[in-house]
Amino acid sequence: MWSGLRQLFVASFIPGGLVFLAAFAFLPPHGLPEWVQGPVSALPVIVLAFGVVFGWYFASSRLILSLLILSLAEYSLYVFPPAGQDQSRPLDIVFAFTTLLLPLNLLALSLIKEDTLSAGRSLMRLTLILLQPLLVLWLSRPHQAELALALQQPFLSATFFSWTRLSQQAVIAFAGTIALLLGRFAVNRDPLDAGAVWAVLAVFVGFHGLQYGWAPINFLSAAGLTLFLTHVQSSYRHTYRDMLTGLPGKPAYDEAVAALGERYVIAIAGIDQLKLYSNQYGKSVGEQLLRLVAPKLAAAGSGTAYRIVGEEFTILFPNKRTRDVLAPLEEVRKAIERTAFFLRGRDRVWAGDTTATPTSRDQALTVTLSIGVGESAGAQDTPPLVTKTAYRTLYEAKGEGGNQVKREATTAGVKKVAHTSGRMMAYNELGV
Repeated sequence: MWSGLRQLFVASFIPGGLVFLAAFAFLPPHGLPEWVQGPVSALPVIVLAFGVVFGWYFASSRLILSLLILSLAEYSLYVFPPAGQDQSRPLDIVFAFTTLLLPLNLLALSLIKEDTLSAGRSLMRLTLILLQPLLVLWLSRPHQAELALALQQPFLSATFFSWTRLSQQAVIAFAGTIALLLGRFAVNRDPLDAGAVWAVLAVFVGFHGLQYGWAPINFLSAAGLTLFLTHVQSSYRHTYRDMLTGLPGKPAYDEAVAALGERYVIAIAGIDQLKLYSNQYGKSVGEQLLRLVAPKLAAAGSGTAYRIVGEEFTILFPNKRTRDVLAPLEEVRKAIERTAFFLRGRDRVWAGDTTATPTSRDQALTVTLSIGVGESAGAQDTPPLVTKTAYRTLYEAKGEGGNQVKREATTAGVKKVAHTSGRMMAYNELGV
């Protein structure tokens, strides 16, 4: 439990939380030495340039448009600095609608499907974004003052919002955006959602800090930097992580294999009932079982669990012998055996310990794990051969009823070579 909470905290706090704290601690006026203020003042341009290049390279219209929105807000504050709290003044009207539209735009962009900036949908979004400054300028004209005031009309007691110069609509927009993004992150654990939360929070602090003499442009730059870094983090995750289970994927496995010495162990783990439940209840149930079992495998002693392809997991133990890994693998097998799995309805799987109390809608699922182990004894045992051995012993374990850890049989210290049995394995399953 504590390990899961720690991982959740790290995933939500890094890098967005660190950038936010740095902005909060150092970016208000007089927070940095004078010789640092020059580079800091150039931060908006640097963030925008790197973000646009990165977003274009990785076809992320979400990042490019988000940075464009932040840049427009920064420019509006530079050209139209708020004069006070008079909602009828043009400068304050620009400020009021800028603070209202910015969080709503960031929320909308967090919900869209990623696409290239040249795609039709992205061009339409770009057009809508560029029209918003024109709309705000139109509302700030003197003969539209009555309409602007009507749109800013408070609908709650002013005493609840006396602590900030932001309008009630803007405060509610910020609060709603943060709440929705937190909900998305709790469900999907997507670093982009966590980064968006910290970015919106930084923007709010920047706008709110105007009454204390803080420079909001610095906090808007911190928000842009957060979005840029979380997109880098997300791109790394998509490349090196299996999106279903969160375990390292094939690129990470290939790098780990390339760094192996002559002594290592490869274990292949498979859920005994996975194909049965997938056929009986649908692919979604099988995927949920893989997702629930993955954290147990990630705790397999000194080994690293990967999901490379298909229905099995690969666990790599560098510089280990078979006798070193049997105990932790057995613990993993027992952990799965002790876990109670339930199917709620026809498509939702949940897990608890053996004391979990199911409802009348829950159907107990028997879930066990079989693990095959292969060991490299020297340079002649290449990773594909060791993986093949691990698969063979896995199939033998399943053929004997499953729910066991099986190593390659030995006779007088010499490996007994067995003929390959079971299904034909795909080329990439052997890690070649």
